[in-house]
Amino acid sequence: MNAIVNVSCSWGIGRGNDLLVRIPEDLKHFRHITLGKTVILGRATLAGFPGGAPLPGRRNIVLSRDPDFRAGDAVVCRNKDEVLKAVSGLNPDEVFVIGGESVYREFLPFCRRIYVTRTETGETADRFFPDLDQMGWRREEESPLMESGGLFYRYITYVNPNL
Repeated sequence: MNAIVNVSCSWGIGRGNDLLVRIPEDLKHFRHITLGKTVILGRATLAGFPGGAPLPGRRNIVLSRDPDFRAGDAVVCRNKDEVLKAVSGLNPDEVFVIGGESVYREFLPFCRRIYVTRTETGETADRFFPDLDQMGWRREEESPLMESGGLFYRYITYVNPNL
């Protein structure tokens, strides 16, 4: 499996159950990479989507410990083992962890690649992604610095050195 995330310089990913920044080009990039794939996300991340609805054009697997939680046509799993069972047999390159913080941390050891949008922003975060550089993940690709609406960002693909 893989993950995709937009992080700040301090590896912040969100504040108050919302993204730190919204870059239209990055949202298109996210859609392009995940469309037609399976996405794994937490209940709070799902609640932040328009109408709290699963992402269209993808198989959504939502992690929630609430036994009564339902999410439209999404597959709801109660724990990590149920998620891993739900994606067993799938091409690992077709599965993406998309948040939030605790879901990323739970599944990071299973990820082969992390597609990071590194945004040069000083926005204050209350949710963070693990620092892949300090964890020894290898940078496979890195785009030039780009700009959108006054925000500077680049795409970095990290590879798990343990898989």
